Amino acid sequence: MNPPPLPRRNPIAAFFVGLWDVMNFTRRLILNLLFFGLLFLILIVFVAAVGRGSGVKPLTERTTLVIAPEGRLVEQFTADPVTRALAKALGDDSADEVQLRDLLRAIEAAKEDKHIERVLLQLDKLQPSGYASLRELSAALAGLRAAGKQVVGFGEGIGQSQYLLLAQADEIYLDPMGGMLLEGLGRYRQYYRQGLQEKLGVDVHLFRVGEYKSAAEPYILDAASPESKEADLYWMNDLWQRYLGDVAAARKLDAARLAAGIEDLPAGIAAAGGDLARYALEQKLVDGLMTREQVMALMAERGVADEDSDLGFRSIGLGGYLQQLDARRLPIDKRPQVAVVVAEGEITGGDQPAGRIGGESTSALLRQAREDEHVKAVVLRVDSPGGEVFASEQIRREVELLKEAGKPVVVSMGDLAASGGYWISMNADRIYADPSTITGSIGIFGLIPNFTRTLDKIGVHTDGVGTTRFAGAFDVTRPLDPAVGQVIQAVIDKGYADFTGKVAAARGKPVEAVDEVARGRVWSGAQAKERGLVDALGGLADAVADAAARAKLGEKGKYRVHYIEKAATPFAQFMSGFAGSRLGAALLQDSGLARAALARAMPETEAQLRFVERALKDRDGAPVKSLAYCFCGL
Repeated sequence: MNPPPLPRRNPIAAFFVGLWDVMNFTRRLILNLLFFGLLFLILIVFVAAVGRGSGVKPLTERTTLVIAPEGRLVEQFTADPVTRALAKALGDDSADEVQLRDLLRAIEAAKEDKHIERVLLQLDKLQPSGYASLRELSAALAGLRAAGKQVVGFGEGIGQSQYLLLAQADEIYLDPMGGMLLEGLGRYRQYYRQGLQEKLGVDVHLFRVGEYKSAAEPYILDAASPESKEADLYWMNDLWQRYLGDVAAARKLDAARLAAGIEDLPAGIAAAGGDLARYALEQKLVDGLMTREQVMALMAERGVADEDSDLGFRSIGLGGYLQQLDARRLPIDKRPQVAVVVAEGEITGGDQPAGRIGGESTSALLRQAREDEHVKAVVLRVDSPGGEVFASEQIRREVELLKEAGKPVVVSMGDLAASGGYWISMNADRIYADPSTITGSIGIFGLIPNFTRTLDKIGVHTDGVGTTRFAGAFDVTRPLDPAVGQVIQAVIDKGYADFTGKVAAARGKPVEAVDEVARGRVWSGAQAKERGLVDALGGLADAVADAAARAKLGEKGKYRVHYIEKAATPFAQFMSGFAGSRLGAALLQDSGLARAALARAMPETEAQLRFVERALKDRDGAPVKSLAYCFCGL
């Protein structure tokens, strides 16, 4: 007997059942691919880690150290390890950064390293941020030469800032088709009053204390105020004369002759037939004109020729040399520590990522140093134009607590430590600044835009009721009540009184004496020392030595310097290790997905205007937020 026939499935139902089976199969396939892909990545990282763990190949004698940094010179990386590793693997140089400490460490080590015969400097792609950090590097290079190591510089397009370092070389060579010019220091900004008020109808109300507090002038003026020009030219002339003196001393030239050459620039270049390289040679700014290939051949002739090397001679790059130095470190170092906490960038509230200053996050790093029994002293390295007053005060309080805990705190100012950057510095046991540091700008301002006339232009009006006179009075779409202006100015006045009062207490001066050098005025480090705003002229190494001496740690070598930084997450460590391996880099180079992820992870460039914009948007529930910020970088 035949079994009864199965009922035929509805064609529509059959279609959806089949579709479900396909989707289910696809889901399992994707999950399996992801699983085995992740397993493969873990295996790659493991193999790479084993490879790295086998040790760094030791240096051989007569090696040339090639220092050719690419990217912005920074105190601390602003991108997380994952982003940096991905960028390197993908060949994306838009986020390249070079830490000042790494360059100093390599130069200092090379001075005593018997395997390093000479140093070749190629600085075309280095993007300096200021002259204080450059002078630290310049001093380190001078020490390298004094130790008997030959330093050769080469460039195809040498900038004025880069030349301050190259001037320390025994010989400088410039490409015959390249060029360089010394032009002086300039500081020019855009001014928006006419565009904002007359074109767009945006009224900007500025509240400040100090006629030299010019940070927000571009929003209310069409040109720089006389006070702003006076103050800027004062400290800029000081930096420029020091630059000329440093170059003249290194190159055995006359500073006055260098200055005269700039004033006579058009005639000098015309006499050289418009040839910038020839002009630089005639001015004795360089020692010869050579192509890159000729310089590499010269290095091979003086050093050890090596056909297996891309450069043609026995050499090691900056990254490889830093790995050498890391491999030489003791695995366990129980020496007492001088901790270094870096405060670089704009000061904002809350918890900020590594490489930025946050009222909470930077305070947490200082607190970590206070609670660590191995840390005996702290150096706060400041490179900041300032920012939010409350966030600055949070950090200053942690400096005070460190001192109360018996741990000395020494501040080392970098290129810029002004306004809020000075606020977080002033309570240290001692403040060091380079003569070319930009500091001061002790002042407070508040900026309130008003869009009433802007909205009027498109027929939009604000109206309503409030239970009191001041309900909604801080609304930027309503005309600013003069009484509200009085409230804001009172807050700004109080902020300035707090600032000068705290400086007076910290520096042991009368408030009146502080006010004379405050009022928002900017000074060079040398000028600030003359006025008692800093204690000594020197760099990071001087600050570290001072902190160690205050903690009675003994001479150099009996303590170690430890940077306290925000720790990377385990995932970030995993990804950076993967991207840093050869296999990982090879896989990522052709990965469109990785490129897309990198583009999203890249930190956005923060212009000064963006900082003000953020401050105006986020007031933490307060109708008025005071800022201590200085638009005084070069």
